[in-house]
Amino acid sequence: MENYKKIVSKNYSNLTLRVIPGHFVTVNSHINYYVDMSLLKSRQSEATKVAHAIASRYIASTIVDTIVCMDGCEVIGAYLANYLTETGIVSINSHQTMYIVTPEFSRTGELLFRENIQHMIQNKHVILLFASATTGKTATSAVDVILHYGGTIVGISAIFSAATKIYDYPINALFTTHDMPDYHTYESSNCTLCKEGKPIDAIANGHGFARL
Repeated sequence: MENYKKIVSKNYSNLTLRVIPGHFVTVNSHINYYVDMSLLKSRQSEATKVAHAIASRYIASTIVDTIVCMDGCEVIGAYLANYLTETGIVSINSHQTMYIVTPEFSRTGELLFRENIQHMIQNKHVILLFASATTGKTATSAVDVILHYGGTIVGISAIFSAATKIYDYPINALFTTHDMPDYHTYESSNCTLCKEGKPIDAIANGHGFARL
């Protein structure tokens, strides 16, 4: 299962995505590739490149106050905030800085922001940052929670996304299914891989995978 394939971005030649072919189960679906984000999220040189590429989507005229990080993207979020402030992105915050926050999962799986964090969302211009968005269910929940707490979403970005938009918000992804034309995601109850008798290789989530 460690037979990694490397995919070079068609738009950002200095960015490489590592993927593993197989049969993987996530919370929301079955997928035929595990997309490994660990280096891009955790290694300084890689996270910097990702942040710089994402920043290019917003440096023109977007007001940004808060970056909401999902999937362990806080390192990228910090570098993104740095690039955006360096390029003169305007913030309505009184101290002209940006907040970098992550929602909490409740015991029932719902997303929430505690009271001490809510002021960083309410009446703020928010970028939502993902490592990956496949079915879009988690992304939809993240959009819902930001709107619930009074935030204004000015952009959604992801390293990889099979979805193209959440509601009417386009997803600005560095890698898409155009980079991986044989990538597929299936509903758990209607998985082609299962029907073909292919055994499940691992359970996968934003933190990694665990072999069965």
